[in-house]
Amino acid sequence: MIKLAVAGSPIGHSLSPLLHSTAYEILGVKADFGSNEVKEQDFGNYYFECKNAGFRGLALTMPLKEISIGFVDRVDPIAKQISSVNTIIFESTGSIGISTDLLAFKNLLKPYFGKKIAILGAGGTARAALGALKGTGTEVTVLTRSLTRHDQLHAAAVDLDIDFLDWHNFEEIQDRDLIISTTPAGATDGLSVISTKADFFEVIYHPWPTELAKRYQNLGKHVIGGLSLLVEQALFQINYFSQKEFNFDQMRTDLLKVAYEAIKK
Repeated sequence: MIKLAVAGSPIGHSLSPLLHSTAYEILGVKADFGSNEVKEQDFGNYYFECKNAGFRGLALTMPLKEISIGFVDRVDPIAKQISSVNTIIFESTGSIGISTDLLAFKNLLKPYFGKKIAILGAGGTARAALGALKGTGTEVTVLTRSLTRHDQLHAAAVDLDIDFLDWHNFEEIQDRDLIISTTPAGATDGLSVISTKADFFEVIYHPWPTELAKRYQNLGKHVIGGLSLLVEQALFQINYFSQKEFNFDQMRTDLLKVAYEAIKK
């Protein structure tokens, strides 16, 4: 029996226990996957409790993706690149912090490599998206209210030429091929769009669709919801935690079905 958990705050809406438990049942792996409400100030104690209790790994959500870097024994180069860890694997030689967020973005953004992408927000998820675009020759614009995170965003993809625009210049990015919203629920409700060239990708999945996602849907644009990102990053976690090889395409289909059914209830 492998012991696993997802931790963060708030955590009550997380679909990770459902997705992981479903996957391990399919794979025939005996696993106990829990869910724990953990705030930043409590993460240190929680980390060592899990480590001492023989946990195989942890899935991390906000606000633990940055603070966790200071606790793991080794940070994977990809996670170091974006200063964000969403997965911890406990091994006999020590713990490893990785980012399956970045790996998931790489898969989902492939159709847009080398094109023009705009990103709303400047936090850890924005860095993961940028990190996935490193080496692709993609033109990137970031809309943000923050003036203090530019260096971190540049570090996530040092080879990209990133333009920064103020949050209120939303209308100026409608000629991009894709707009990625990495902001929390409600943050984009005040943004409106009359016409656009862009497809739309939103990383949150609850509540969803947001008002902005509905506007792009109504314009007939291709809209990617947060469940796609959630499931995609979980596939890599499941692979690491279970140490089993499986068909990602089939597992993706199975888990997306379970996830969609869960949020419809």
